Amino acid sequence: MRTAHRTCPLCEAVCGLTITLDDGGRVTRVRGDDADPFSKGFICPKGASLGRLDEDPDRLSAPLVRRDGEWHQVSWAEAFAAVERGLAAVPGPSRAIYLGNPNAHTMAGTLYASPLARSLGTRQVFSASTADQMPKHVSAGLMFGDPLAIPVPDLDRTGYLLMLGANPLESNGSLCTAPDFPGRLKALRARGGRLVVVDPRRTRTAALADEHVFARPGTDAHLLMGMVHTLFAEKLTDVRVPVSGLDELEEAARNFTPEACAAVCGVPAAQIARLARELAAAPEAAVYGRIGTCTVEFGTLTQWLVDVLNVLTGNLDRPGGAMFPRPAAVGPRRRKPYATGRWHSRVRGLPEANGELPVAALAEEIETPGEGRIRALVTVAGNPVLSAPGGERLDRALAGLEFMVSVDPYLNETTRHAHVILPPPRVLQSGHYDFALLGFAVRDYARYSPPVLPMADRPSESEILARLAMIASGQGAETDPALLDELILDQALRAAVGTPGSPVEGRDPAELRAMLTGTTGAELRLDAMLRLGPYGAWGGRLPYGDGAQDADLGARDADHGAQDADLSAQDADLSAQGADHGGQGADHGGQGADLGGQGAGSGVNGTGAGNGSGSGDEGLSLATLRAYPHGLDIGPLRERLGEVLRTASGTVELAPETITADVARLRDALGREASPFVLIGRRHLRSNNSWMHNVAPLVGGSNRCTLQIHPADAAELGLTGEAVVRSASGKLTVTVEPTDTIMRGVVSLPHGWGHAGSTQAVAAEHAGVSANVLTDESVVDPLSGNAVFNGVPVTLAPA
Repeated sequence: MRTAHRTCPLCEAVCGLTITLDDGGRVTRVRGDDADPFSKGFICPKGASLGRLDEDPDRLSAPLVRRDGEWHQVSWAEAFAAVERGLAAVPGPSRAIYLGNPNAHTMAGTLYASPLARSLGTRQVFSASTADQMPKHVSAGLMFGDPLAIPVPDLDRTGYLLMLGANPLESNGSLCTAPDFPGRLKALRARGGRLVVVDPRRTRTAALADEHVFARPGTDAHLLMGMVHTLFAEKLTDVRVPVSGLDELEEAARNFTPEACAAVCGVPAAQIARLARELAAAPEAAVYGRIGTCTVEFGTLTQWLVDVLNVLTGNLDRPGGAMFPRPAAVGPRRRKPYATGRWHSRVRGLPEANGELPVAALAEEIETPGEGRIRALVTVAGNPVLSAPGGERLDRALAGLEFMVSVDPYLNETTRHAHVILPPPRVLQSGHYDFALLGFAVRDYARYSPPVLPMADRPSESEILARLAMIASGQGAETDPALLDELILDQALRAAVGTPGSPVEGRDPAELRAMLTGTTGAELRLDAMLRLGPYGAWGGRLPYGDGAQDADLGARDADHGAQDADLSAQDADLSAQGADHGGQGADHGGQGADLGGQGAGSGVNGTGAGNGSGSGDEGLSLATLRAYPHGLDIGPLRERLGEVLRTASGTVELAPETITADVARLRDALGREASPFVLIGRRHLRSNNSWMHNVAPLVGGSNRCTLQIHPADAAELGLTGEAVVRSASGKLTVTVEPTDTIMRGVVSLPHGWGHAGSTQAVAAEHAGVSANVLTDESVVDPLSGNAVFNGVPVTLAPA
């Protein structure tokens, strides 16, 4: 028996795990890592089942090629040759890529998805971002000038938390990386703080709260605007950061009285006003809204209002409020003000955001004839047939592609349409660093997990994606994929040494390259990112734990880490197209970052040993993190607004023109008649979207696909057993689950089910139905292109 330590890759909480394996490499036990300074031993059922997931017998172990409707297991060389033939037959503009949510949870997805997308020579980039968090990126980009400048609630120090559309006791948190989120919420209340949860369901999180506010789905923007109106009307604002547009914001909120908003959101006017007064009066407070407030028709407005309230109450960029994490490995800092709509989709003219087009447009871009029609598709770690809106239509569209290649461990509802499937290795065979998620952490922290098991005779996921990039750029299937890593490293290091004020200004790139350590291209690039990062071995000072008093980590205007250095190869024009196909700093994979390059560098000569406090002299590098197998605590979040702002005005833009123009649509909805019934989604603790439904210990109990409905509604409609649910786009027959935890007029289906006929045995046995049969791909949040999954009008009838 032996023991290994690594970060759990199954959700956004980045919990440390202690894994016991037998001599044959089989996992015999998984428990929380008590020595991890961030998660401190916390573990959820998903993490505890990592061994079962990793050893799933239905997981593909070799490439598959489909010929004449039959699957054939082939060698890796044969598979890559088939990919080369398939992509070569389709010109770049008719190629597309879809990047699924799991790319945020792997080093390969973070480091190689962007150069792969760029090498395809296309602007047709789609991802799970526009089925999830794109409204937050757009609102952050418009307010702060950077779509990755997303403030998170300072959970461990706040005294008042207003949470909307989030259920972290089931999801473990999202765009807010916080191991043991439940424990942190309990600690908030134990120190005398107050937790208020707004949700149309009494979730486990809502049940824990001091106050649960039932609100109609999709109306959070009205509730928040009513609070903004109250703050202005009662002169309760306390703005402590440099802002522009304060008067324009007050004018935009003028018509949204609590009384007018109450009629829409179902929350009494007095309660709306009281929540605003409580938020303003709290010594430190934060507002946090998540997926339930993103996947609605006013998603971007809602996310904007979340941070507007943080600004107006004096709680942005201050301890206990909403703060900006400072991750150790960061991407290049933006130099231009943020904008969307640099190009538009071919059929509907939907605007680009963060270098992506809305996934709601994917099916029509495949089906609609004409120049630029998608004829070839690459999918990486995604199952959009179950996770994208209009799933049935997309299923039909994928069947008509001339060529499709999928990087995925399973033959599933989406990959069954592929001509080639390239399975990545097992989880424990891959190194792990959370590039994206640590950018949203409630405490600055870093941890690298080396592979636990040998790779054997097969390529890593990084090598698979790098080879695909080389093939797509015309370099050929036989080209060594390591050349891609060397190209990216060379460009990044040359940019770093040529940047005035950089900690490596004027040094020899070859000398720096020789200093890097790592056995793979991914490790070498991680090492460079850490060394050039804000606590890096090639820069200023590294504070560990609470010993950062002397570190000036605030807002230096000098970009101390190579603005132009980009280790994700956004600038590596592998296809020699010369066009800006991906967009500088674009989030191509839902991974929440460009995640290549260098960011500010102000870190060496700190302290640190053991688990995050002690003594030491070097700044961060891969070798440093290897010396901290349980993770490294860098310290609490610090004020750094000036460092992250990238707006043209140099201030927080409270009333961006794009946003205020859309307020008219919100105002028009004040008098709109509500639908009798609307559909919302539901999170499960033991799954993550369509993941993990093939792991027997994680299926069953509360993790099942049912239609939750209030008992009084079920009785009035005569619903027992099963119900037929219809929307504008489709219908489903589903098992009814009456419960008084959901408000009247609302029904709930979980996301990611619908595995009937699957080759995954456990998933097929617990198939459920896909809620996205009912979601309409023609309806999106117009500012971000995000799909609308919550507040979908439906009708109900007995089956």
